[in-house]
Amino acid sequence: MSPRGRSALIAAALGLALLAGCASPQDDTPAPSVAVDAALVTQREQAGIEDCPLTPASAEPVPGGLPDLLLGCLGSGRQVNLAGLRGSPMVINFWAQWCGPCRAEAPSLAQFAQRAHGKVAVLGVDYSDPDPSLALAFAQQSGWTYPHVTDPLRQTAGPIRFTGIPVTIFVDAQGRIVYRTIGAVASVDQLVEATHTYLGVDL
Repeated sequence: MSPRGRSALIAAALGLALLAGCASPQDDTPAPSVAVDAALVTQREQAGIEDCPLTPASAEPVPGGLPDLLLGCLGSGRQVNLAGLRGSPMVINFWAQWCGPCRAEAPSLAQFAQRAHGKVAVLGVDYSDPDPSLALAFAQQSGWTYPHVTDPLRQTAGPIRFTGIPVTIFVDAQGRIVYRTIGAVASVDQLVEATHTYLGVDL
């Protein structure tokens, strides 16, 4: 091969390496942690509520999927990128401690999370809620041990397309929203049936 040909091959290889280097941070760089009141961390731990899952700092949303949006974890310094929640089917419930219908559906969600453990991930979104301490107290009272993120500024409403709570969405392992329930769920059986129908998981 001529020197000019070898130079062209080397340049092409370097170009591919640079492209790969530019693409990798969205997959490998974890979402940064933030400072949080130590009392809230203690409250979450004493309530037996799990810490939030680790996600990348940035992720390309899939069509019809969760947005590339960072939300803080309730009672933890972790941040969660919603678009990075992939690899497992998931049920996400939007709630607030001041919301009457959210309180009505709370027992069904607690029962569902127990049945879904190890098969379907469950995540709560504390929505438009000004007091994280009251939110944690309500989660503990409800028997919720699954993790929760916070959305005090209502950033999720636009991209996920809802106007009020409670709302429950069903997300497949690729991060696509495949079904949603507007308003309070009536029973744990309603959640189990929707999980079978839209996520293909039997509980």
